[in-house]
Amino acid sequence: MRVVATAGHVDHGKSTLVRALTGMEPDRWAEERRRGMTIDLGFAWTTLPSGGTVAFVDVPGHERFVPNMLAGVGPVPAALIVVAADEGWMPQSAEHLAALDALGVSYGLLAVTRADLADPGPAMAQARAEIAATSLGAVEAVAVSGLTGAGLPELRAALDGLAARLPAPAGGPVRLWVDRSFTIRGSGTVVTGTLGAGRLRVGDELELAGTGEMLRVRGLQTLGAPAAEVTSVARVAVNLRGTARDRLTRGDALLSPGRFHGTEVLDVRVAGDPAAQLPGTLTLHVGSAAVPVRVRPLGTDTVRLRLARPLPLLIGDRALLRDPGRHHVAGGVTVLDVAPPPLVRRGAAAARAAVLAGLDGRADLAGELRRRLLARAADLTRMGVPVDVAPVAGDWLADPEHWRGLGVRLVEEVARHGREHPLEPGAPVEALRQRLALPDRALVEALVRPPLRLAGGRVTAAAVDALPAPVARAVQRIRAEYGHRPFQAPEADRLADLGLGPREIGAAVRAGVLLRLAENVVLLPDVLDDAVRVLAGLPQPFTLSAARQALDTTRRVAVPLLELLDRRGATRRMPDDARIVVG
Repeated sequence: MRVVATAGHVDHGKSTLVRALTGMEPDRWAEERRRGMTIDLGFAWTTLPSGGTVAFVDVPGHERFVPNMLAGVGPVPAALIVVAADEGWMPQSAEHLAALDALGVSYGLLAVTRADLADPGPAMAQARAEIAATSLGAVEAVAVSGLTGAGLPELRAALDGLAARLPAPAGGPVRLWVDRSFTIRGSGTVVTGTLGAGRLRVGDELELAGTGEMLRVRGLQTLGAPAAEVTSVARVAVNLRGTARDRLTRGDALLSPGRFHGTEVLDVRVAGDPAAQLPGTLTLHVGSAAVPVRVRPLGTDTVRLRLARPLPLLIGDRALLRDPGRHHVAGGVTVLDVAPPPLVRRGAAAARAAVLAGLDGRADLAGELRRRLLARAADLTRMGVPVDVAPVAGDWLADPEHWRGLGVRLVEEVARHGREHPLEPGAPVEALRQRLALPDRALVEALVRPPLRLAGGRVTAAAVDALPAPVARAVQRIRAEYGHRPFQAPEADRLADLGLGPREIGAAVRAGVLLRLAENVVLLPDVLDDAVRVLAGLPQPFTLSAARQALDTTRRVAVPLLELLDRRGATRRMPDDARIVVG
């Protein structure tokens, strides 16, 4: 299916032309038929000569209903511009064309209607000149009469050619902008919209933008017939399970879960009125939504928009700004950033304008990481940025240069912490996270590379074995005093005399120059192998008393020493508390 929106001045024959092409009545309401003009959106479809199908979104032409017109045009990739031969180019012709240009619509046709009432040549020439100056460029033009049928075969052929030129439907997540919501007895709530990308299936769960509520697709209909599956681009009616009609209205959106982020602040590029001349408040039209926004100019053509309510927008989205009071399209916008940084420091706006000057609205992973330094993959996906690299930790992605710099800084911070706290067993991960201004401890842990090591929630340098001079001297005194009697341990008061408190002993143990058996029970570190040799010379099994005498030590040392040997598998304790040397 191809979807085309009509555009043009009120009473120029848009609905009559759609009716002649499709045999269907696009004006849905009795009031519309009574007044002879389209007030809301109408829908009809027909089969083209090639066998393909084109669906028309018939929009209102009266200036009072421009917001309704924009709701129909917003999600549609092509337009059929209608100009009456007997009236020519008119104000709403110009505003509709400005809207199409602002939205970046680049595929279209011109139909000059009522060719039976006037020479279509002048109206066609003026209309083609106006259209050529916009995103649509040069378009094919056909003179027709909805009343007599003249020109309709040529218009059908032109529509066939337009359909063949339209780009292939986009894949990706679903974002269905709701343009109508109503209730059908026996079915419940039904919404309609133009599916611009992705695929819908019966049974799918969709997220309601703004609330996060999950809604299940009970049924689908397209071109008036039920469907198990609908692919873009298509007009679709969605029957939703378990939600009241008043929960959804025009401008809401149904989304693939977890694929969009509702944003209230975005930075955009404006094509139209100069940014500095934009009013402080305008209306943003995107999809079928119309939301008041506050405008803050940043650069010559870039502004920050603060929305009255969040919308599910992506980088690269096209929308338009309109001044409803002046009935004026202020310009088209290209979304550059849906999660921009706050502007709080002096000069931040100018700096931000410089950054935005280099953006073109195309989602670029490398560029986003370069600007953001660190970002979660899920957050980037919800901005519309394709993620095709592996995270550095958890869900975190990093700019490669920034990540390398963080690794260098981590080594520096660990060394700094060691100088400031020489008796601590390394720098706490949380302290390093704060010093590096990282959002997650996992990032610190992922940065640890040799010569760094991570243990017990602390990071230390693997080669850092140097002790503060007082501790090193105290250990030397112990070695001098106890080197000839290795299984004797200094008493607590002797340790205190040497200046070895708990922190100093801990530092010496981590440096490998003391062996801690228990609190205030330390030996020189090379005694374990000697102890095993001595104990192996005893009759097996041996008792604690025999071990104490053979090692020439006290019970205070012998008990924890044997327990340590048990844990290391050098000795094994028997049921009667005797031990044997293993191996």
